[in-house]
Amino acid sequence: MTNKISFREALRYWLKLGFISFGGPAGQIAMMHKEIVENKKWVGEKHFLQALNFCMLLPGPEAQQLATYMGWLMHRIRGGIIAGVLFVLPSVFILWGLSWLYASLGSVPSVAALFYGLKPAVVAIVAEAALRIGKKSLRGRGFIAIAALSFVGIYFLNIPFPVIVFSAGIIGYISGHMSQKTTIPTKTTISHEQDKPSPESDFPGAAEQPSIKGIAKTALVCFIVWLFPMIIILLWRGANSIFIDIGILFSKAALVTFGGAYAVLAYISQHAVARYGWLTPAQMMDGLGLAETTPGPLIMINQFVGYLAAYQNPEGLNPVVAGTIGGLLATWVTFAPSFLFIFAGAPYIERIRGNVKLSFALAAITAAVVGVILNLGLNFARHTLLPETGVFDWFALAVSLTAFSGMQFFKWPMIPMIIGSAAAGYIWKIFI
Repeated sequence: MTNKISFREALRYWLKLGFISFGGPAGQIAMMHKEIVENKKWVGEKHFLQALNFCMLLPGPEAQQLATYMGWLMHRIRGGIIAGVLFVLPSVFILWGLSWLYASLGSVPSVAALFYGLKPAVVAIVAEAALRIGKKSLRGRGFIAIAALSFVGIYFLNIPFPVIVFSAGIIGYISGHMSQKTTIPTKTTISHEQDKPSPESDFPGAAEQPSIKGIAKTALVCFIVWLFPMIIILLWRGANSIFIDIGILFSKAALVTFGGAYAVLAYISQHAVARYGWLTPAQMMDGLGLAETTPGPLIMINQFVGYLAAYQNPEGLNPVVAGTIGGLLATWVTFAPSFLFIFAGAPYIERIRGNVKLSFALAAITAAVVGVILNLGLNFARHTLLPETGVFDWFALAVSLTAFSGMQFFKWPMIPMIIGSAAAGYIWKIFI
């Protein structure tokens, strides 16, 4: 390993990654690990895992934050910006096009038939995610109890998601303080192979000496960049605009959604569907299906939600223009905080690494997220299997069970499975 990684070479890799990063956070992290650590040997195993552990302590999309961290490690702030932006940028354009097609043509019978097939696939994806995360995180009665209480709290009592997350974090932190010898389950499946790291000084980012003044300056710049579009919209449309509501909702989501993309999805669904009424549960499921078929973070569903919310409430603007603004604004405020977290926090990574109490808090939050995902899956299943007609949909059940079994037992790739489900729905609706 060496610090002689040219910026141009890194740029080419980050651009490539943005187009091929399918598979959700676990797949994206494994993809970066294989290329950066094993193939290119740019960063040692130890550095990579330290960065990953730090990113898992943060709210928001951990895979995009990890890419930002790796870019910062190799080329400081400009490297972090390039890595983080290119990780997301291709999917921004792809999902904008898909959102436009959905909003404009979703009522066309053939398009509606395709989305009819997507819904049971989404049910299977969420169920498989709950099972997969549960196997990794529920390694004890305490974590199982947290997951159960989380499910009861959000499903039956409608307790706000941030309350559940922070309560779980506090419980975990206190448990870590009381018992520092308990093994902590982690979210990553990457093995701790023997590392051959370069000295810390070999990496431009790691060689930086953190200072309160420097970190405060970086945080201030990132904070201004984060809120700049909101200020422009406030001056243009006023405080009561739907765009302000979109900006506030997704800004809060970026700050309180620990636990990855499905945790964000649960929070957004709770507000965009139940509170604001911007979308129906069926439309949320369609958005998840679209996000699953594109590269980049699954959290890109936020762009779909922002697009559809503004498209259906254009406030006198052309619906496509309103939708574009809403989608891009949701994306901006979702990802901008990640740069703030990395640039302000990465210089202190060595102080954070190995903190047992923080590890317990993270494990407890992950357990709570299992309960939240289970709630999300049950809501999706109810709206899929018992649609507005009130007649049980046996075809949707068959597709869901087939898709779940394929992913769980035969390791079907997600993209072909989604395409197959959409094709099955199309054939069922159009020809049968």
